[in-house]
Amino acid sequence: MSISTEAALDDQKVHKKGHTPDLSLFKRWLRLLWQSKTGTFGFVIVMAVTLMAIFAPWIAPHDPSYQYYTDVLAPPFWLEGGSFTYILGTDNLGRDILSRIIYGTQVSLLVGIFSVVVAGAIGLTVGLVSGYYGGWIDNVFMRIVDSFLAVPTILLSLVILKIAGPGLMTLIIVLGVTNWITYARVIRSEVLSLKEREFVKAARSIGVRDWKIMFAHLLPNVYSTFIVISTLSVATTILAEASLSFLGLGIQPPTVSWGGMLSGGRDYLADAWWLATFPGLAITIATLGVILLGDWLQDVLDPRSQID
Repeated sequence: MSISTEAALDDQKVHKKGHTPDLSLFKRWLRLLWQSKTGTFGFVIVMAVTLMAIFAPWIAPHDPSYQYYTDVLAPPFWLEGGSFTYILGTDNLGRDILSRIIYGTQVSLLVGIFSVVVAGAIGLTVGLVSGYYGGWIDNVFMRIVDSFLAVPTILLSLVILKIAGPGLMTLIIVLGVTNWITYARVIRSEVLSLKEREFVKAARSIGVRDWKIMFAHLLPNVYSTFIVISTLSVATTILAEASLSFLGLGIQPPTVSWGGMLSGGRDYLADAWWLATFPGLAITIATLGVILLGDWLQDVLDPRSQID
């Protein structure tokens, strides 16, 4: 059954049973999420990462920056010489790996979410304006987009960070201003089609201002696409942050980041593989969860898709 058909049936049930539309919509989303095994799995991962970031001070067994000099390079508890004191072992400075991974979720979520907010705001505005007005305005914006596409994002980020200097806020802004291209291109293509619809022509005919048409009439019709792109962009941004931190131009010590942990553990892969393996697994699991959740959102929000 298609999403649009299910929605119509749900609306009928609302009127019959007297339930509020908001409650019915919430139940429908829960049902669709439960029906999708991948969506449920992704949602569980995202919620687990979010809760770890929020409650890190209470969940982490140790201070992530405290150095236990007598327990340097302690192995995980299941290996010889390991103990439950340091479940995933310690690094070359005696810091608890598990605690650092838990605190690392805070940086990953902060960078992932706020960078997407910056990129989404820029890309959405450019896409709406470019698609709605067309002409020379569209040509200027699209040539700017082409210029950004001509340069690898990671290379552009490295250059900007090298000039501006590393740091959390700098990293968020850099990843935001280098990742708005996808939003702009996709939103523009939808607006080009939508602006020829009757409801837009009717709004123009009664003298509705352009900005109100864009943000009150066109924006609600592209929000589903925007949400899907934003969700999937969080995953790519987490990977980008880890890559830049690994190269030494992202999050700087003593702030904990998964990319920084990977960088610190690369020289110990032969003797202390856990230093890099567990942060790498954390990055993989977090990005996988966001991607699975994004795929589910794409199925739910696209009326042309079908849910089994």
